[in-house]
Amino acid sequence: MKILLFGKNGQVGWELQRGLAPLGELIALDRHSTELCGDLSNLKGLAATVQKVRPYVIVNAAAYTAVDKAESELELARTVNALAPGVLAQEAARLGALLIHYSTDYVFDGSGSRPWLETDTPAPLNFYGQTKLEGEQLIQAACPQHLIFRTSWVYAARGGNFAKTMLRLAQERECLTVIDDQFGAPTGADLLADVTAHAVRQVLQRFAHTGLYHLVADGETSWHGYAKHVLAEVARVNKAIKILAKEVSPVLTDAFPTPAKRPHNSRLDTRKLQSVFGLSLPPWQQGVDRMLSEVVA
Repeated sequence: MKILLFGKNGQVGWELQRGLAPLGELIALDRHSTELCGDLSNLKGLAATVQKVRPYVIVNAAAYTAVDKAESELELARTVNALAPGVLAQEAARLGALLIHYSTDYVFDGSGSRPWLETDTPAPLNFYGQTKLEGEQLIQAACPQHLIFRTSWVYAARGGNFAKTMLRLAQERECLTVIDDQFGAPTGADLLADVTAHAVRQVLQRFAHTGLYHLVADGETSWHGYAKHVLAEVARVNKAIKILAKEVSPVLTDAFPTPAKRPHNSRLDTRKLQSVFGLSLPPWQQGVDRMLSEVVA
């Protein structure tokens, strides 16, 4: 069985290479790949790649994720996040292939405090969210055999992330100010990869359970709570690291103006995913602590 993976060097794509390898022959691409096109801004090249490889499963872990830059790079953001997934969906449908795609809580307006259900009406606050929603819709219209996983606050030990930034700043400053009115669940790329592999196995065995799912770690926190947890855990596991910051002060989102508006409520309800695939998702702290143990060891 051939599996075609786009975005192999991103946080999720890197973990997917590990998670998907046991399922079949894995062909992993990024935008710099030469023999085959892995650049989501090249729509004709994407279609030609799928036609040449003829995979049984297509996994799209690539995306335009520069949320603020998307407000000015409209064409590129829409091509990568919407039109490219649409092309992959059309080609997957022609082959009868299963398409896996990752989306975001940014498809919602961030109102209220209840975790968002898959059936809730999307209303993106920014252009990035609009492009991700359009990508979902194009997939749903073109390819019956799909799995779309909406997630949020993704991190990995590989590459930059919020926890690493907080740790660096805490070694440079005596006081940190961190947003305390946005809520979500930090979710590890390794968790996304493991759940994806589990879901793909079940779908291919039963030819059922395709569709849209919310996938995040269990529990919730604010960015402020996340930062405090990170610094406390680092102090616990590696006392040699000198933390200069004695205070982590909570502030409102308005204290850090950005070109793209952020949702206050990024909570996602995962009961559908857990019920359908027989899963129990771990608390967000567990994954963060594991990542930190690698980063500060």
